[in-house]
Amino acid sequence: QVQLVESGGGLVQAGGSLRLSCAVSGSILSINLMGWYRQAPGKQRELVATITTGGSTNIADSVKGRFTISRDNAKRTVYLQMDSLKPEDTAVYYCHCDAWGPWSRDVHWGQGTQVTVSS
Repeated sequence: QVQLVESGGGLVQAGGSLRLSCAVSGSILSINLMGWYRQAPGKQRELVATITTGGSTNIADSVKGRFTISRDNAKRTVYLQMDSLKPEDTAVYYCHCDAWGPWSRDVHWGQGTQVTVSS
């Protein structure tokens, strides 16, 4: 069984910073893409940022220049540094990874962590 455990969410004032972490554990042989999505109330889940094993990143235009994604392959952990936060960044943030298990390649999701930005 694969688990993605997120941490680092919370309440912050506009202009502030938060750092999200997501650690992957379980029956994983290798992790390909890792990343973060978010879902605000009444809206669809949207991509925030992804990062490949080699460190290539894809950042959503809405957060480009403010958010940074990174990963530690040895620790199987992905991070999202969020700076200059805005009220519109308020959402549940979900970690995901695309990984090979013993028998198949699958996408796994974390349980989500709430980020609330007050104005």
